[in-house]
Amino acid sequence: MRRISRVLPFALPLALPFVGAPASRAEAQSSQPPQTATMPAAKPEDVQSIDAILAALYDVISGPAGQARNWDRFRSLFIPGARLIPTSTAPGGEVRHRVLSPDEYATQNGAALERNGFFEREISRTTESFGHITQAFSSYESKRTAQDAKPFSRGINSIQLLNDGKRWYVVTIFWDSERPDNPIPAKYLPK
Repeated sequence: MRRISRVLPFALPLALPFVGAPASRAEAQSSQPPQTATMPAAKPEDVQSIDAILAALYDVISGPAGQARNWDRFRSLFIPGARLIPTSTAPGGEVRHRVLSPDEYATQNGAALERNGFFEREISRTTESFGHITQAFSSYESKRTAQDAKPFSRGINSIQLLNDGKRWYVVTIFWDSERPDNPIPAKYLPK
């Protein structure tokens, strides 16, 4: 889920970007999900398979301008203690990262996603699994509307998943955006 660019004033990759503080206190309060000690119950169909949880992850952050996101559904996909880690490169070349909880991600990016519209979808995936764990390299593209001909951003979400025998959980999402000096390798693009 990448870092949302300042052009979109959000990235998750899902693309889940860095966003500045909300424009007003009211906006900050309306976009903040409730802070709870327990995770909301997930819809069984969202967590029954790798395909299902990744589809839910992209779906829950996507939507047109003016549409509220379902942050309880978003949080229900994660294991307690999960982390979202966007990376970026500063103008001087310094590589930066941030470590966010699902609640922090929703609080920092929710208002911008809802204000500007944001659609992110998986375009390719490579997975490796062992025992209860799976690592998915999920290539994504981001658009402002579902009808946009071209994405404004692409990148790769490195998503770690856990299956506890009952359901799938997102443990970590670690992502980087495509740039002229960092194109997505062909092996991570649709064939």
